[in-house]
Amino acid sequence: MSFELITMGRIGVDLYPEQIGVPLAEVRTFRKMLGGTATNVAVAAARLGRRTAVITKVGDDPFGGYIRGALREFGVDDAFVGTDALRTPLAFCEIHPPDDFPLLFYRQPSAPDLQLTVADIDADAVRDAGIFWVTGTGLSVEPSRSSTLEALTWRDGETIVDLDWRPMFWTEAPGEWMRAAVSRATVAVGNREEAGVAVGEGEPLEMAQRLLELGPRLAVVKLGPRGVLAATAEQHWIVPPIPVDVVNGLGAGDAFGGALCHGLLSGWDVEPIVRFANAAGAVVASRLGCADDMPTAADVEALL
Repeated sequence: MSFELITMGRIGVDLYPEQIGVPLAEVRTFRKMLGGTATNVAVAAARLGRRTAVITKVGDDPFGGYIRGALREFGVDDAFVGTDALRTPLAFCEIHPPDDFPLLFYRQPSAPDLQLTVADIDADAVRDAGIFWVTGTGLSVEPSRSSTLEALTWRDGETIVDLDWRPMFWTEAPGEWMRAAVSRATVAVGNREEAGVAVGEGEPLEMAQRLLELGPRLAVVKLGPRGVLAATAEQHWIVPPIPVDVVNGLGAGDAFGGALCHGLLSGWDVEPIVRFANAAGAVVASRLGCADDMPTAADVEALL
């Protein structure tokens, strides 16, 4: 069976506070949910009806079992989820709407998903997938870095690099490795800060053009409250934001990613893809969870 989307990278358990606007030390109760950028994108696309899978690793512990079950419940194939001796990661956050959501990761001394080797990856599945999606976190350390870059060379079709800049995971400058990955992709996606890390600071269109010069046909720079910029070599579009009452902005980018994949797989033009993806992100920003609260197509169309 071939998949419409295979993502590769970060996975874990999100523990999000049920008390809004409270420092982490004062939170009394948490809601447990599936998390991790690559995982959330696969869930988001599955919620939109796509056949998805994620290549990753979890620990041999109860949270690893929870993750496998949650993936299946969301319609994401867990056949490529391996097991590592390290513990399944946890992520805590504080929620201070509209734009402050600090994260505390438990991924020490490392995380199972960063132990992926080339031997852990089904090369035929990666080659056959409609879209292959990797993240910047997977480039932060070895062996995940080499495995990610190698897997990108197997692709002839749509291949997306999510810059996913998480400084706490890096001990060296990330730009070289991000550019190496982008040069092997057809689409590059990131927010303004992430694009700056990869290709240098500048105006959004200037950064998008630098990303395109590395090889992709499409660059997407998310502008937060200013909307989204998408650019090809020939033209660019700026899609304005959709006002919503923000509850938790952490899953918005992953919802955008899953919807972006859905639009690309549907063969839509760039502007309607970005408008749909932007709306998907807005829906999730109005909800507490990430994977658990990814929208259906009907949810997105209702907001549009």
